[in-house]
Amino acid sequence: MPIRARRKSRARPTFKEERSLRAEGYSLLAGLDEVGRGPLAGPVMAGVAILPDRLKGRWVKLVRDSKQMTAAQRDYVLPYLQDVALALEVGASSPEEIDSLGIVAATRLAMQRALDSVTLLPQFLLLDAITLPQVSIPQKAIIRGDSLCISISAASIVAKVTRDNLMKAEDEMYPGYGFAQHKGYGTPGHMRSLERLGPCAIHRHSFAPINGRTGAC
Repeated sequence: MPIRARRKSRARPTFKEERSLRAEGYSLLAGLDEVGRGPLAGPVMAGVAILPDRLKGRWVKLVRDSKQMTAAQRDYVLPYLQDVALALEVGASSPEEIDSLGIVAATRLAMQRALDSVTLLPQFLLLDAITLPQVSIPQKAIIRGDSLCISISAASIVAKVTRDNLMKAEDEMYPGYGFAQHKGYGTPGHMRSLERLGPCAIHRHSFAPINGRTGAC
């Protein structure tokens, strides 16, 4: 049974930015977005999406900023995106890289890795708020881009699903922290686990709630 959009959900992202750039002569347009800048554990993950000129099907109505979608909606939409996208890839920066580089630089590194995994060379990048000064490709940072631009929304979905699945796997490697539920974010349950167990190997030791704590792993 198709998964329906919430009745009170916000306006859907559009191809407005993509249409404008195509009118200027650009054809391969890549949307980029990150997930996982705020958690206390796990990687920061970036997604990149190069979409065709248009998308068809009832599933398209569900596409949003991944944070505005339920897990079931994201899992439902992702296979359709994988089927129609010209490119749909992810890149990550590890907790160790976040600690050594800082979260902004690590986020840019994850985006760079996502771009490096794409066999097509984008002619223009559409990003959610952040820019990539180390990349020579023309680009535009859009505030709330993951809510407004469908290519960025698609990138946010693949990044979110990939990271969530990774944190579920980490829950088996590091039981007791509840990573499968909170995905590394600083929920009350996560903080209680930290008090009881101390930080583990996938915690970001440079982040204030973790810094200075000793752990069992």
